[in-house]
Amino acid sequence: MTRFRSGYLWARLSVLLSLFFLPLLSVAQTALRGTGDLGIIIERAIGEVLIVETSGQTILGKVGGLGDLSHATAVFSRDERYAFVFGRDGGLSKIDLLSMKLVKRVIQSGNSIGGAISQDGRLVAVSNYTPGGVKLFDAASLKLVADIPATYGDKGQRSKVIGLVDAPGMKFVFSLYDAGETWVVDASDRTALKIRKFKNIGRLPYDGLITPDGRYYIAGLFGEDGMALLDLWHLDAGIKRILPHYGRGEKKLPVYKMPHLEGWTQAGNELFVPAVGHHEVLVMRAGSWQQTGKIPTYGQPIFVMSRPDGRQVWVNFAHPLNDTVQIIDVPSHRIIKTLKPGKAVLHMEFTPRGEQVWVSVRDANRVNIYDTATMTLLKSLPADAPSGIFFTARANKIGL
Repeated sequence: MTRFRSGYLWARLSVLLSLFFLPLLSVAQTALRGTGDLGIIIERAIGEVLIVETSGQTILGKVGGLGDLSHATAVFSRDERYAFVFGRDGGLSKIDLLSMKLVKRVIQSGNSIGGAISQDGRLVAVSNYTPGGVKLFDAASLKLVADIPATYGDKGQRSKVIGLVDAPGMKFVFSLYDAGETWVVDASDRTALKIRKFKNIGRLPYDGLITPDGRYYIAGLFGEDGMALLDLWHLDAGIKRILPHYGRGEKKLPVYKMPHLEGWTQAGNELFVPAVGHHEVLVMRAGSWQQTGKIPTYGQPIFVMSRPDGRQVWVNFAHPLNDTVQIIDVPSHRIIKTLKPGKAVLHMEFTPRGEQVWVSVRDANRVNIYDTATMTLLKSLPADAPSGIFFTARANKIGL
């Protein structure tokens, strides 16, 4: 009887020990990883994203079923685990980068163009063309929190919304393409949003950006030369017009693609700006917003992006000269290298500390990875018609 009881107790103990150690064994067998070196690559033609890591320069997996990604952008949760992808078909998708699964997808409009995430990471905002406006969603559940129609005029017309960015103080800033307005939304209290509207900023604002410190919002104007600047520290000062000659200029040169204002970059006390319709990068003095120089380039610049340390600026170009990337040395303002990655270079993304830059080459179905010190090719990764490249380091940057 004693031997039977001892055996029974030992069996019970074995079961209890196995139940205790099983989770630990499972954890040990599963490769744990952080999220700081992760990112996604948009495969625009097939509605999928590749999940990549920059330390080993590898593709970890892919997530599909994301709809029309022809003009897709993304933001990240503040813990860098989740990516929120904004599709052209109005889809908002939440992706778990660790499990590499689609958490949830909602169709929130007929045509959307981008989005932003709030300062505290709890709200995701989407800017819509159809119907014009901005919608706010709870980042955890993707439940609708607020619908802000972009109405203007005496008849309550709806405008396309462009240039949506997050700003300090739980604010979102965006512009109304058809109305020529910029709105600032204070979302500190999600149940009682405060909206401040700035009218007559200029004709047809086509894109917007916020400076890295979150102070200045700038809208580019498609309908006229110049840009509209709003100092978010001093809203009562209203809109200020800057760069009166920025645009097509007197010659009215053909514009193959309007530059992305996200492609503006600041290096030290200088701003490097893609010229519109000209083969130039313009140089401005930060703070004064006055042009101080220009740098001749191979084509019409689209993205003008600074390496994180500010020493180099990398530039890609509009069709039909979109097979080229040029690198500008910031102190000398000289082109120091011209690369030929292949046809349709659509986007570039630096690793968080800038030792690599990843370049999407759509028509070659690959992403090239370059060493930014030597400006040499390190590796190419296969991708189906890649466009945007987004790394999780954006989670900790204002306006990205």
